[in-house]
Amino acid sequence: MRACVVTFPGSNCDRDLAVAFERVLGVRVDRVWHKRTRLDRYDLIGIPGGFSYGDHLRPGAIAARSPVMQEVVRQANDGALVLGPCNGFQILTEAGLLPGALIRNRGLAFVCRRVDLVVEGTDSPYTRGLERGRTLRLPIAHHDGGYVVDDEGLRRLEGEGRIALRYKDNPNGSTADIAGVLGGPRNNVLGLMPHPERAIEPLLGGVDGRALLAPLLAA
Repeated sequence: MRACVVTFPGSNCDRDLAVAFERVLGVRVDRVWHKRTRLDRYDLIGIPGGFSYGDHLRPGAIAARSPVMQEVVRQANDGALVLGPCNGFQILTEAGLLPGALIRNRGLAFVCRRVDLVVEGTDSPYTRGLERGRTLRLPIAHHDGGYVVDDEGLRRLEGEGRIALRYKDNPNGSTADIAGVLGGPRNNVLGLMPHPERAIEPLLGGVDGRALLAPLLAA
């Protein structure tokens, strides 16, 4: 498996994501600067959390228009795995790879804690092998994590099985408790506000993040 993690100005979880790929999947990870216009063919592309461009305009809006994202979109549409936690989720929606948008949290406060998530959609490279209804506990840290989608979009997501994860106790006001959304031609794109890369070692407080990464070896 060939993997990379893209870094934008303001990314602060790029190293975390690269280390998670290395330790869970046992792969070498290339670090890619956002100004690259062409990428080698990758099986897995990480779009990391953080505050790309200082969340100027709105989170992910400028990063989604970085030169590298045209190539990420192309490879995602060709079936490459693309994982975007937190700011990565925001970037993926702004780039059009995932429907909906991320807005300011309900309560207008930054939320930083561990949350319980319910596995919803199991027909994806990330959740295949997990039981529907299984609970995962992952950390969140965001100010603009309220996922919103219109009624038609919600019906489509539910009908196509593209809701990967739901919150048990919705911390940010997301529509239908949605915490993670799937996209791409084979559900190969996953955007989620929780941070699986921060839950891969017992010393970090839990290992449930491995449950979403380990299945990628068989993708």
